[in-house]
Amino acid sequence: MPPQKIGSFALVLHSHLPYVIAHGKWPHGMDWLNEAASGCYLPILNILNELTEEGISPQVTIGISPILCEQLADNAFKKEFSSYLDTRTRAAREDVKEFTRYGREQELKLAHMWEERYQKIRDDFALRYERDLLGGFKKLQDDGHIEIMTCAATHGYLPLLSQDTSVQVQVKQAVQSYRQHFDRDPRGLWLPECAYRPSYKWKPPVASVLGEEPYMRKGVEEFLSENGLDYFFIDSALLKGGKAIGVYLDRFEALQRLWGQFEKQFQPREELKERTPREVYLVGSAEGKKPVAIFTRDPDTGLQVWSGEWGYPGDGNYLDFHKKHWPGGHRYWKVTSPKSDLGEKEVYIPENAQSRIPENAGHFKHMIKELLKKHHDSTGRKGILCAPFDSELFGHWWFEGPQFLKSVLKYIHDDPELELTTCSKFLDEAQPTQTLSIPEGSWGEGGYHYIWLNEWTEWTWKHIYEDELRMQNLAREFKDNMDTNLQDILKQAARELLLLSASDWQFLISTWAARDYAEMRLAQHHADFNRLADMVERYGHGEHVDEGEWIFLGDCKRRDAVFPDIKMEWFAEVEFPPR
Repeated sequence: MPPQKIGSFALVLHSHLPYVIAHGKWPHGMDWLNEAASGCYLPILNILNELTEEGISPQVTIGISPILCEQLADNAFKKEFSSYLDTRTRAAREDVKEFTRYGREQELKLAHMWEERYQKIRDDFALRYERDLLGGFKKLQDDGHIEIMTCAATHGYLPLLSQDTSVQVQVKQAVQSYRQHFDRDPRGLWLPECAYRPSYKWKPPVASVLGEEPYMRKGVEEFLSENGLDYFFIDSALLKGGKAIGVYLDRFEALQRLWGQFEKQFQPREELKERTPREVYLVGSAEGKKPVAIFTRDPDTGLQVWSGEWGYPGDGNYLDFHKKHWPGGHRYWKVTSPKSDLGEKEVYIPENAQSRIPENAGHFKHMIKELLKKHHDSTGRKGILCAPFDSELFGHWWFEGPQFLKSVLKYIHDDPELELTTCSKFLDEAQPTQTLSIPEGSWGEGGYHYIWLNEWTEWTWKHIYEDELRMQNLAREFKDNMDTNLQDILKQAARELLLLSASDWQFLISTWAARDYAEMRLAQHHADFNRLADMVERYGHGEHVDEGEWIFLGDCKRRDAVFPDIKMEWFAEVEFPPR
Protein backbone atom coordinates (compact mmCIF):
# COMPACT_ATOMS: atom_id res chain seq x y z
CA MET A 1 0.00 0.00 0.00
CA PRO A 2 1.22 3.54 -0.71
CA PRO A 3 2.07 5.66 2.35
CA GLN A 4 -0.74 7.67 3.92
CA LYS A 5 -0.83 11.34 2.94
CA ILE A 6 -0.14 13.47 6.00
CA GLY A 7 -1.03 16.78 4.43
CA SER A 8 -1.60 18.96 1.38
CA PHE A 9 0.32 21.95 0.07
CA ALA A 10 -1.56 24.77 -1.68
CA LEU A 11 0.64 27.27 -3.47
CA VAL A 12 -1.46 30.39 -4.07
CA LEU A 13 -0.25 33.15 -6.38
CA HIS A 14 -2.10 36.45 -6.59
CA SER A 15 -1.46 38.38 -9.82
CA HIS A 16 -2.43 42.02 -10.06
CA LEU A 17 -1.36 45.38 -11.45
CA PRO A 18 -3.35 48.60 -11.60
CA TYR A 19 -4.66 49.77 -14.94
CA VAL A 20 -1.75 51.41 -16.76
CA ILE A 21 -2.60 51.15 -20.46
CA ALA A 22 -2.61 54.68 -21.93
CA HIS A 23 -1.53 56.10 -18.55
CA GLY A 24 2.19 56.70 -18.97
CA LYS A 25 5.01 54.39 -19.93
CA TRP A 26 8.30 54.88 -18.07
CA PRO A 27 9.28 55.02 -15.26
CA HIS A 28 5.66 54.58 -14.13
CA GLY A 29 2.92 53.16 -16.27
CA MET A 30 2.92 50.67 -19.14
CA ASP A 31 6.42 49.36 -18.41
CA TRP A 32 5.14 48.03 -15.07
CA LEU A 33 2.88 45.70 -17.03
CA ASN A 34 5.63 44.84 -19.51
CA GLU A 35 8.09 44.08 -16.70
CA ALA A 36 5.58 41.91 -14.84
CA ALA A 37 4.60 40.00 -17.99
CA SER A 38 8.21 39.34 -19.00
CA GLY A 39 9.61 38.80 -15.51
CA CYS A 40 6.73 37.01 -13.75
CA TYR A 41 3.61 35.98 -15.67
CA LEU A 42 5.26 34.38 -18.69
CA PRO A 43 8.05 32.67 -16.68
CA ILE A 44 5.47 31.29 -14.22
CA LEU A 45 3.35 30.08 -17.13
CA ASN A 46 6.47 28.42 -18.55
CA ILE A 47 7.38 26.54 -15.37
CA LEU A 48 3.79 25.32 -14.98
CA ASN A 49 3.88 23.95 -18.53
CA GLU A 50 7.34 22.45 -17.98
CA LEU A 51 6.03 20.57 -14.96
CA THR A 52 3.06 19.15 -16.87
CA GLU A 53 5.43 18.09 -19.67
CA GLU A 54 7.46 16.23 -17.03
CA GLY A 55 4.35 14.40 -15.85
CA ILE A 56 3.72 16.58 -12.79
CA SER A 57 0.39 18.33 -12.37
CA PRO A 58 1.33 21.46 -10.38
CA GLN A 59 -2.14 22.05 -8.84
CA VAL A 60 -1.37 25.72 -8.21
CA THR A 61 -4.14 28.15 -7.34
CA ILE A 62 -3.42 31.34 -9.24
CA GLY A 63 -5.44 34.53 -9.04
CA ILE A 64 -5.54 36.99 -11.92
CA SER A 65 -7.34 40.19 -10.99
CA PRO A 66 -10.10 41.28 -13.39
CA ILE A 67 -8.32 44.54 -14.19
CA LEU A 68 -5.15 42.60 -15.02
CA CYS A 69 -7.19 40.26 -17.24
CA GLU A 70 -8.53 43.30 -19.08
CA GLN A 71 -4.97 44.49 -19.72
CA LEU A 72 -3.45 41.16 -20.75
CA ALA A 73 -6.30 40.64 -23.22
CA ASP A 74 -5.95 44.14 -24.69
CA ASN A 75 -4.38 44.40 -28.14
CA ALA A 76 -2.62 47.58 -27.02
CA PHE A 77 -0.68 45.51 -24.48
CA LYS A 78 0.14 42.77 -26.97
CA LYS A 79 1.57 45.29 -29.42
CA GLU A 80 3.41 47.27 -26.77
CA PHE A 81 4.82 44.12 -25.12
CA SER A 82 6.46 42.95 -28.34
CA SER A 83 8.03 46.39 -28.78
CA TYR A 84 9.20 46.36 -25.16
CA LEU A 85 10.93 42.99 -25.63
CA ASP A 86 12.69 44.28 -28.73
CA THR A 87 13.90 47.30 -26.75
CA ARG A 88 15.23 45.11 -23.95
CA THR A 89 17.03 42.91 -26.48
CA ARG A 90 18.63 45.93 -28.16
CA ALA A 91 19.74 47.26 -24.78
CA ALA A 92 21.47 43.95 -24.05
CA ARG A 93 23.25 44.13 -27.41
CA GLU A 94 24.51 47.61 -26.59
CA ASP A 95 25.83 46.23 -23.29
CA VAL A 96 27.59 43.45 -25.24
CA LYS A 97 29.41 46.10 -27.26
CA GLU A 98 30.38 48.06 -24.15
CA PHE A 99 31.63 45.06 -22.16
CA THR A 100 33.50 43.68 -25.18
CA ARG A 101 35.23 47.04 -25.60
CA TYR A 102 36.25 47.15 -21.93
CA GLY A 103 37.16 43.47 -21.66
CA ARG A 104 34.70 42.79 -18.82
CA GLU A 105 34.26 39.06 -19.41
CA GLN A 106 31.75 38.20 -16.66
CA GLU A 107 29.49 41.15 -17.46
CA LEU A 108 29.77 40.23 -21.16
CA LYS A 109 28.42 36.73 -20.41
CA LEU A 110 25.52 38.29 -18.52
CA ALA A 111 24.76 40.69 -21.36
CA HIS A 112 24.50 37.70 -23.71
CA MET A 113 22.27 36.03 -21.09
CA TRP A 114 19.88 39.00 -21.15
CA GLU A 115 19.88 39.11 -24.95
CA GLU A 116 19.01 35.42 -25.17
CA ARG A 117 16.44 35.67 -22.38
CA TYR A 118 14.42 38.43 -24.02
CA GLN A 119 14.61 36.78 -27.41
CA LYS A 120 13.20 33.59 -25.87
CA ILE A 121 10.44 35.48 -24.08
CA ARG A 122 9.52 37.11 -27.38
CA ASP A 123 9.42 33.73 -29.14
CA ASP A 124 7.38 32.15 -26.33
CA PHE A 125 4.90 35.01 -26.37
CA ALA A 126 4.47 35.01 -30.14
CA LEU A 127 4.72 31.31 -30.93
CA ARG A 128 4.10 29.20 -27.84
CA TYR A 129 1.25 31.30 -26.45
CA GLU A 130 0.17 33.07 -29.66
CA ARG A 131 0.24 36.45 -27.87
CA ASP A 132 -2.43 35.23 -25.43
CA LEU A 133 -1.11 34.79 -21.88
CA LEU A 134 -4.61 34.47 -20.45
CA GLY A 135 -5.29 31.69 -22.93
CA GLY A 136 -2.16 29.92 -21.71
CA PHE A 137 -3.40 29.94 -18.11
CA LYS A 138 -6.93 29.00 -19.23
CA LYS A 139 -5.65 25.90 -21.03
CA LEU A 140 -3.84 24.74 -17.88
CA GLN A 141 -7.08 25.15 -15.93
CA ASP A 142 -9.16 23.44 -18.61
CA ASP A 143 -6.71 20.51 -18.50
CA GLY A 144 -7.05 20.24 -14.71
CA HIS A 145 -3.52 21.36 -13.78
CA ILE A 146 -4.27 24.65 -12.02
CA GLU A 147 -7.17 26.60 -10.58
CA ILE A 148 -7.67 30.25 -11.53
CA MET A 149 -9.44 32.43 -8.99
CA THR A 150 -10.66 35.99 -9.27
CA CYS A 151 -10.29 39.17 -7.24
CA ALA A 152 -12.22 42.39 -6.68
CA ALA A 153 -12.69 44.11 -10.03
CA THR A 154 -10.07 46.86 -9.72
CA HIS A 155 -8.51 45.66 -6.45
CA GLY A 156 -10.58 48.03 -4.36
CA TYR A 157 -9.79 48.00 -0.64
CA LEU A 158 -13.17 46.59 0.34
CA PRO A 159 -13.33 47.29 4.12
CA LEU A 160 -12.80 51.03 3.60
CA LEU A 161 -15.23 51.56 0.71
CA SER A 162 -18.17 53.51 2.09
CA GLN A 163 -21.10 51.96 0.23
CA ASP A 164 -22.23 48.36 0.13
CA THR A 165 -23.06 48.98 -3.52
CA SER A 166 -19.35 49.65 -4.13
CA VAL A 167 -18.36 46.30 -2.65
CA GLN A 168 -21.18 44.66 -4.60
CA VAL A 169 -19.89 46.10 -7.88
CA GLN A 170 -16.32 44.96 -7.19
CA VAL A 171 -17.53 41.37 -6.64
CA LYS A 172 -20.23 41.16 -9.33
CA GLN A 173 -17.96 42.63 -11.99
CA ALA A 174 -15.24 40.19 -10.94
CA VAL A 175 -17.53 37.19 -11.46
CA GLN A 176 -18.81 38.51 -14.78
CA SER A 177 -15.30 39.28 -16.05
CA TYR A 178 -14.09 35.82 -15.01
CA ARG A 179 -16.87 34.15 -17.01
CA GLN A 180 -15.91 36.22 -20.03
CA HIS A 181 -12.24 35.25 -19.93
CA PHE A 182 -12.37 31.67 -18.61
CA ASP A 183 -15.77 30.29 -19.68
CA ARG A 184 -16.81 29.14 -16.23
CA ASP A 185 -17.71 30.48 -12.80
CA PRO A 186 -14.95 31.24 -10.29
CA ARG A 187 -14.94 29.46 -6.95
CA GLY A 188 -12.44 31.57 -5.04
CA LEU A 189 -11.85 35.29 -4.69
CA TRP A 190 -8.72 36.99 -3.42
CA LEU A 191 -9.74 39.86 -1.20
CA PRO A 192 -7.37 42.72 -2.10
CA GLU A 193 -4.64 42.86 0.55
CA CYS A 194 -6.52 39.98 2.29
CA ALA A 195 -8.60 42.81 3.79
CA TYR A 196 -11.83 41.75 5.48
CA ARG A 197 -14.61 43.50 7.39
CA PRO A 198 -17.48 41.70 9.18
CA SER A 199 -21.02 43.02 9.42
CA TYR A 200 -21.51 45.85 11.92
CA LYS A 201 -22.56 49.47 12.25
CA TRP A 202 -19.71 51.15 10.40
CA LYS A 203 -18.56 54.73 10.90
CA PRO A 204 -16.62 56.53 8.13
CA PRO A 205 -12.97 56.81 9.24
CA VAL A 206 -12.41 60.25 7.67
CA ALA A 207 -14.41 63.47 7.60
CA SER A 208 -16.44 63.57 4.40
CA VAL A 209 -19.89 64.09 2.91
CA LEU A 210 -20.96 60.91 4.73
CA GLY A 211 -21.04 62.61 8.11
CA GLU A 212 -20.20 60.79 11.34
CA GLU A 213 -23.29 58.70 12.03
CA PRO A 214 -22.61 54.95 11.94
CA TYR A 215 -24.74 52.82 9.62
CA MET A 216 -25.25 49.11 9.10
CA ARG A 217 -22.87 47.36 6.70
CA LYS A 218 -22.81 43.83 5.35
CA GLY A 219 -19.88 41.53 6.00
CA VAL A 220 -17.55 41.24 3.02
CA GLU A 221 -18.11 37.48 2.92
CA GLU A 222 -21.84 38.05 2.33
CA PHE A 223 -21.14 39.45 -1.12
CA LEU A 224 -19.07 36.39 -1.95
CA SER A 225 -21.77 34.01 -0.74
CA GLU A 226 -24.49 35.81 -2.72
CA ASN A 227 -22.45 35.50 -5.92
CA GLY A 228 -21.63 31.81 -5.65
CA LEU A 229 -18.05 32.13 -4.42
CA ASP A 230 -16.83 29.44 -2.06
CA TYR A 231 -13.65 30.74 -0.39
CA PHE A 232 -11.21 33.55 0.29
CA PHE A 233 -7.92 34.04 2.15
CA ILE A 234 -7.00 35.70 5.43
CA ASP A 235 -3.84 36.41 7.38
CA SER A 236 -3.12 34.15 10.34
CA ALA A 237 -3.54 37.08 12.78
CA LEU A 238 -7.21 37.38 11.77
CA LEU A 239 -7.71 33.70 12.53
CA LYS A 240 -5.67 33.30 15.70
CA GLY A 241 -4.82 36.76 16.97
CA GLY A 242 -1.26 37.60 17.94
CA LYS A 243 1.01 39.91 16.00
CA ALA A 244 0.55 40.10 12.23
CA ILE A 245 3.84 39.51 10.42
CA GLY A 246 3.01 41.67 7.41
CA VAL A 247 4.37 41.22 3.91
CA TYR A 248 5.79 44.53 2.72
CA LEU A 249 7.73 46.16 5.54
CA ASP A 250 11.32 45.22 4.74
CA ARG A 251 10.97 46.19 1.07
CA PHE A 252 9.93 49.82 1.56
CA GLU A 253 11.77 52.29 3.78
CA ALA A 254 8.75 54.61 3.93
CA LEU A 255 6.65 51.80 5.39
CA GLN A 256 9.24 51.23 8.10
CA ARG A 257 8.91 54.87 9.16
CA LEU A 258 5.13 54.72 9.00
CA TRP A 259 5.05 51.49 10.99
CA GLY A 260 7.30 53.03 13.62
CA GLN A 261 4.61 55.65 14.25
CA PHE A 262 1.74 53.16 14.21
CA GLU A 263 3.42 50.48 16.35
CA LYS A 264 3.47 52.71 19.44
CA GLN A 265 -0.33 52.59 19.54
CA PHE A 266 -0.77 49.00 18.32
CA GLN A 267 -1.88 46.20 20.62
CA PRO A 268 -2.18 42.73 19.03
CA ARG A 269 -5.07 40.48 19.99
CA GLU A 270 -4.44 37.63 22.38
CA GLU A 271 -3.68 34.44 20.44
CA LEU A 272 -6.34 31.72 20.24
CA LYS A 273 -4.44 28.45 20.57
CA GLU A 274 -7.26 26.19 19.38
CA ARG A 275 -7.40 27.70 15.88
CA THR A 276 -4.84 26.55 13.33
CA PRO A 277 -3.92 27.51 9.75
CA ARG A 278 -3.83 23.75 8.99
CA GLU A 279 -7.64 23.64 8.94
CA VAL A 280 -10.25 25.26 6.72
CA TYR A 281 -13.04 27.08 8.54
CA LEU A 282 -16.24 28.84 7.53
CA VAL A 283 -17.16 32.49 8.05
CA GLY A 284 -20.68 33.85 8.02
CA SER A 285 -21.99 37.01 9.68
CA ALA A 286 -25.57 36.87 8.36
CA GLU A 287 -28.28 34.33 9.06
CA GLY A 288 -29.79 32.51 6.11
CA LYS A 289 -26.74 32.81 3.87
CA LYS A 290 -24.31 30.05 3.01
CA PRO A 291 -21.06 30.67 4.91
CA VAL A 292 -17.83 31.04 2.94
CA ALA A 293 -14.65 29.05 3.56
CA ILE A 294 -11.42 30.71 4.64
CA PHE A 295 -7.90 29.52 3.91
CA THR A 296 -5.29 30.97 6.25
CA ARG A 297 -1.86 32.19 5.22
CA ASP A 298 0.81 30.08 6.89
CA PRO A 299 2.94 32.37 9.07
CA ASP A 300 5.90 30.03 9.54
CA THR A 301 6.86 29.58 5.89
CA GLY A 302 5.72 32.98 4.62
CA LEU A 303 8.71 35.07 5.63
CA GLN A 304 11.12 32.51 4.20
CA VAL A 305 9.95 33.69 0.78
CA TRP A 306 8.69 37.21 1.45
CA SER A 307 11.66 38.61 3.30
CA GLY A 308 14.43 40.12 1.22
CA GLU A 309 16.46 40.57 4.38
CA TRP A 310 16.64 37.10 5.90
CA GLY A 311 14.49 34.91 3.65
CA TYR A 312 15.70 33.01 0.58
CA PRO A 313 15.71 36.09 -1.73
CA GLY A 314 18.37 37.59 0.55
CA ASP A 315 20.89 34.88 -0.37
CA GLY A 316 24.01 36.69 -1.49
CA ASN A 317 24.28 34.69 -4.73
CA TYR A 318 20.92 35.73 -6.14
CA LEU A 319 20.49 38.60 -8.60
CA ASP A 320 20.18 41.99 -6.91
CA PHE A 321 16.94 43.82 -7.62
CA HIS A 322 18.01 47.40 -7.04
CA LYS A 323 21.28 47.99 -8.90
CA LYS A 324 20.92 48.53 -12.66
CA HIS A 325 23.30 49.30 -15.52
CA TRP A 326 22.25 52.37 -17.51
CA PRO A 327 21.08 53.31 -20.06
CA GLY A 328 19.62 49.85 -20.72
CA GLY A 329 18.56 49.04 -17.16
CA HIS A 330 19.78 45.42 -17.10
CA ARG A 331 21.09 44.00 -13.84
CA TYR A 332 24.62 42.62 -13.48
CA TRP A 333 25.15 42.32 -9.74
CA LYS A 334 24.26 39.86 -7.02
CA VAL A 335 22.71 40.56 -3.63
CA THR A 336 26.15 40.02 -2.08
CA SER A 337 24.66 40.65 1.37
CA PRO A 338 21.24 42.01 2.38
CA LYS A 339 23.14 44.79 4.16
CA SER A 340 25.37 45.67 1.20
CA ASP A 341 24.89 49.11 -0.30
CA LEU A 342 24.87 49.55 -4.08
CA GLY A 343 28.58 50.33 -4.18
CA GLU A 344 29.44 47.01 -2.51
CA LYS A 345 27.52 44.74 -4.89
CA GLU A 346 29.62 42.08 -6.63
CA VAL A 347 29.11 40.72 -10.14
CA TYR A 348 26.34 38.13 -10.49
CA ILE A 349 27.35 34.55 -11.33
CA PRO A 350 24.30 32.62 -12.64
CA GLU A 351 25.81 29.20 -11.95
CA ASN A 352 26.26 30.05 -8.28
CA ALA A 353 22.71 31.35 -8.03
CA GLN A 354 21.29 28.22 -9.67
CA SER A 355 23.24 26.03 -7.27
CA ARG A 356 21.42 27.64 -4.33
CA ILE A 357 17.91 26.85 -5.57
CA PRO A 358 17.88 23.11 -4.70
CA GLU A 359 18.99 23.79 -1.11
CA ASN A 360 16.48 26.61 -0.60
CA ALA A 361 13.65 24.64 -2.19
CA GLY A 362 14.59 21.55 -0.19
CA HIS A 363 14.60 23.52 3.05
CA PHE A 364 11.19 25.00 2.20
CA LYS A 365 9.76 21.58 1.44
CA HIS A 366 11.20 20.25 4.72
CA MET A 367 9.50 23.08 6.64
CA ILE A 368 6.19 22.31 4.93
CA LYS A 369 6.43 18.62 5.76
CA GLU A 370 7.37 19.19 9.40
CA LEU A 371 4.44 21.55 9.95
CA LEU A 372 1.98 19.19 8.27
CA LYS A 373 3.40 16.21 10.17
CA LYS A 374 3.02 18.01 13.49
CA HIS A 375 -0.64 18.67 12.72
CA HIS A 376 -1.24 15.11 11.54
CA ASP A 377 0.46 13.61 14.60
CA SER A 378 -1.60 15.73 16.99
CA THR A 379 -4.99 15.42 15.27
CA GLY A 380 -4.84 12.34 13.05
CA ARG A 381 -6.16 14.51 10.21
CA LYS A 382 -4.68 15.56 6.92
CA GLY A 383 -4.13 19.30 7.14
CA ILE A 384 -3.30 21.96 4.60
CA LEU A 385 -0.45 24.40 4.37
CA CYS A 386 -1.58 27.41 2.36
CA ALA A 387 1.25 29.57 1.03
CA PRO A 388 -0.11 32.73 -0.63
CA PHE A 389 2.20 35.19 -2.36
CA ASP A 390 2.02 38.01 -4.87
CA SER A 391 3.00 36.53 -8.23
CA GLU A 392 5.11 39.60 -8.92
CA LEU A 393 7.52 38.52 -6.18
CA PHE A 394 8.70 35.64 -8.37
CA GLY A 395 10.87 36.88 -11.20
CA HIS A 396 10.55 40.59 -10.41
CA TRP A 397 11.76 41.09 -6.85
CA TRP A 398 13.36 37.64 -6.86
CA PHE A 399 14.75 36.80 -10.29
CA GLU A 400 15.28 33.11 -9.53
CA GLY A 401 11.84 32.81 -7.90
CA PRO A 402 10.06 30.91 -10.71
CA GLN A 403 12.75 28.23 -10.72
CA PHE A 404 12.49 28.01 -6.94
CA LEU A 405 8.74 27.43 -7.25
CA LYS A 406 9.28 24.73 -9.85
CA SER A 407 11.72 22.91 -7.56
CA VAL A 408 9.40 23.16 -4.55
CA LEU A 409 6.47 21.74 -6.53
CA LYS A 410 8.64 18.88 -7.82
CA TYR A 411 9.95 18.02 -4.37
CA ILE A 412 6.45 17.93 -2.88
CA HIS A 413 5.10 15.89 -5.78
CA ASP A 414 7.90 13.35 -5.31
CA ASP A 415 7.26 12.94 -1.56
CA PRO A 416 4.79 10.05 -1.08
CA GLU A 417 3.45 11.55 2.16
CA LEU A 418 2.59 14.93 0.68
CA GLU A 419 0.28 16.09 -2.06
CA LEU A 420 -0.18 19.18 -4.17
CA THR A 421 -3.68 20.60 -4.17
CA THR A 422 -5.76 23.50 -5.38
CA CYS A 423 -7.94 25.27 -2.85
CA SER A 424 -11.21 24.07 -4.40
CA LYS A 425 -9.99 20.50 -4.47
CA PHE A 426 -9.02 20.56 -0.80
CA LEU A 427 -12.24 22.34 0.16
CA ASP A 428 -14.36 19.70 -1.55
CA GLU A 429 -12.45 17.00 0.28
CA ALA A 430 -12.38 18.67 3.71
CA GLN A 431 -16.02 19.83 3.77
CA PRO A 432 -15.54 22.11 6.80
CA THR A 433 -18.43 22.62 9.21
CA GLN A 434 -17.04 24.92 11.92
CA THR A 435 -18.22 28.50 11.47
CA LEU A 436 -16.17 31.29 13.05
CA SER A 437 -16.32 35.01 13.53
CA ILE A 438 -13.14 36.83 12.55
CA PRO A 439 -12.23 40.49 13.10
CA GLU A 440 -11.57 43.25 10.62
CA GLY A 441 -8.07 43.39 9.19
CA SER A 442 -5.61 42.72 6.38
CA TRP A 443 -2.24 41.10 5.73
CA GLY A 444 -0.41 44.41 6.07
CA GLU A 445 1.85 45.13 9.04
CA GLY A 446 -0.17 45.25 12.22
CA GLY A 447 -2.94 43.31 10.53
CA TYR A 448 -5.04 46.41 9.98
CA HIS A 449 -5.55 49.18 7.41
CA TYR A 450 -2.76 51.62 8.25
CA ILE A 451 -0.82 51.13 4.97
CA TRP A 452 -3.94 52.22 3.07
CA LEU A 453 -5.36 54.76 5.55
CA ASN A 454 -2.84 57.08 7.18
CA GLU A 455 -1.81 60.72 7.33
CA TRP A 456 -0.58 60.58 3.73
CA THR A 457 -3.68 58.96 2.23
CA GLU A 458 -6.59 60.31 4.28
CA TRP A 459 -7.40 62.87 1.57
CA THR A 460 -7.88 60.12 -1.03
CA TRP A 461 -10.75 58.53 0.90
CA LYS A 462 -12.57 61.84 1.19
CA HIS A 463 -12.77 62.01 -2.62
CA ILE A 464 -13.62 58.34 -3.04
CA TYR A 465 -16.50 58.70 -0.59
CA GLU A 466 -17.86 61.74 -2.43
CA ASP A 467 -17.75 59.92 -5.74
CA GLU A 468 -19.23 56.64 -4.46
CA LEU A 469 -22.27 58.49 -3.14
CA ARG A 470 -22.67 60.54 -6.32
CA MET A 471 -22.44 57.44 -8.52
CA GLN A 472 -25.04 55.67 -6.42
CA ASN A 473 -27.45 58.62 -6.79
CA LEU A 474 -26.85 58.86 -10.55
CA ALA A 475 -27.45 55.14 -11.01
CA ARG A 476 -30.68 55.30 -9.04
CA GLU A 477 -31.97 58.20 -11.12
CA PHE A 478 -30.91 57.10 -14.59
CA LYS A 479 -30.37 53.32 -14.65
CA ASP A 480 -33.75 52.68 -16.32
CA ASN A 481 -33.34 55.41 -18.93
CA MET A 482 -32.62 53.49 -22.14
CA ASP A 483 -31.12 56.42 -24.04
CA THR A 484 -27.92 54.96 -25.52
CA ASN A 485 -25.92 58.16 -25.15
CA LEU A 486 -26.91 58.55 -21.52
CA GLN A 487 -25.96 54.96 -20.73
CA ASP A 488 -22.59 55.49 -22.45
CA ILE A 489 -21.83 58.44 -20.19
CA LEU A 490 -23.03 56.60 -17.07
CA LYS A 491 -20.94 53.53 -17.80
CA GLN A 492 -17.81 55.56 -18.40
CA ALA A 493 -18.34 57.42 -15.15
CA ALA A 494 -18.65 54.04 -13.44
CA ARG A 495 -15.35 52.89 -14.98
CA GLU A 496 -13.58 56.01 -13.76
CA LEU A 497 -14.94 55.40 -10.25
CA LEU A 498 -13.74 51.80 -10.28
CA LEU A 499 -10.26 52.86 -11.41
CA LEU A 500 -10.24 55.59 -8.77
CA SER A 501 -11.08 52.98 -6.10
CA ALA A 502 -8.04 50.75 -6.70
CA SER A 503 -6.08 50.10 -3.49
CA ASP A 504 -2.83 50.49 -5.46
CA TRP A 505 -2.89 54.26 -5.24
CA GLN A 506 -2.83 54.38 -1.43
CA PHE A 507 -0.18 51.67 -1.36
CA LEU A 508 2.09 53.54 -3.77
CA ILE A 509 1.62 56.77 -1.83
CA SER A 510 2.47 55.12 1.50
CA THR A 511 5.53 53.30 0.17
CA TRP A 512 6.80 56.26 -1.89
CA ALA A 513 7.29 53.67 -4.66
CA ALA A 514 5.60 55.96 -7.21
CA ARG A 515 3.94 58.57 -5.06
CA ASP A 516 3.61 61.37 -7.62
CA TYR A 517 2.19 58.99 -10.21
CA ALA A 518 -0.35 57.52 -7.77
CA GLU A 519 -1.51 60.94 -6.60
CA MET A 520 -1.81 62.12 -10.20
CA ARG A 521 -3.81 59.04 -11.25
CA LEU A 522 -6.16 59.32 -8.30
CA ALA A 523 -6.76 63.02 -8.90
CA GLN A 524 -7.28 62.42 -12.62
CA HIS A 525 -9.89 59.68 -12.18
CA HIS A 526 -11.66 61.80 -9.56
CA ALA A 527 -11.80 64.79 -11.91
CA ASP A 528 -12.83 62.69 -14.92
CA PHE A 529 -15.57 60.98 -12.93
CA ASN A 530 -17.04 64.28 -11.83
CA ARG A 531 -16.86 65.80 -15.29
CA LEU A 532 -18.74 62.79 -16.65
CA ALA A 533 -21.20 62.94 -13.75
CA ASP A 534 -21.93 66.58 -14.59
CA MET A 535 -22.49 65.50 -18.18
CA VAL A 536 -24.92 62.77 -17.07
CA GLU A 537 -26.97 65.26 -15.10
CA ARG A 538 -27.12 67.82 -17.91
CA TYR A 539 -27.93 65.33 -20.65
CA GLY A 540 -30.28 63.32 -18.45
CA HIS A 541 -32.27 66.44 -17.61
CA GLY A 542 -32.54 67.50 -21.26
CA GLU A 543 -29.96 70.28 -21.13
CA HIS A 544 -27.48 71.08 -23.91
CA VAL A 545 -24.09 69.30 -23.78
CA ASP A 546 -21.22 71.02 -25.59
CA GLU A 547 -19.40 69.23 -28.41
CA GLY A 548 -16.20 69.36 -26.37
CA GLU A 549 -17.82 67.21 -23.70
CA TRP A 550 -18.70 64.50 -26.24
CA ILE A 551 -15.09 64.56 -27.45
CA PHE A 552 -13.97 64.21 -23.82
CA LEU A 553 -16.29 61.20 -23.38
CA GLY A 554 -14.81 59.56 -26.48
CA ASP A 555 -11.28 60.11 -25.20
CA CYS A 556 -12.17 58.54 -21.85
CA LYS A 557 -13.79 55.54 -23.55
CA ARG A 558 -10.70 54.92 -25.65
CA ARG A 559 -8.26 55.42 -22.79
CA ASP A 560 -10.11 53.55 -20.03
CA ALA A 561 -11.80 50.87 -22.11
CA VAL A 562 -12.43 48.29 -19.38
CA PHE A 563 -15.43 46.17 -18.36
CA PRO A 564 -17.73 46.70 -21.38
CA ASP A 565 -20.51 44.77 -19.61
CA ILE A 566 -20.67 46.87 -16.44
CA LYS A 567 -24.24 47.21 -15.10
CA MET A 568 -25.81 50.30 -13.57
CA GLU A 569 -28.18 48.42 -11.26
CA TRP A 570 -25.17 47.18 -9.29
CA PHE A 571 -24.40 50.79 -8.32
CA ALA A 572 -28.00 51.73 -7.56
CA GLU A 573 -29.18 49.30 -4.91
CA VAL A 574 -27.75 46.48 -2.80
CA GLU A 575 -29.22 43.24 -4.04
CA PHE A 576 -29.63 41.88 -0.52
CA PRO A 577 -29.70 44.78 1.97
CA PRO A 578 -28.05 44.33 5.39
CA ARG A 579 -30.34 43.18 8.18
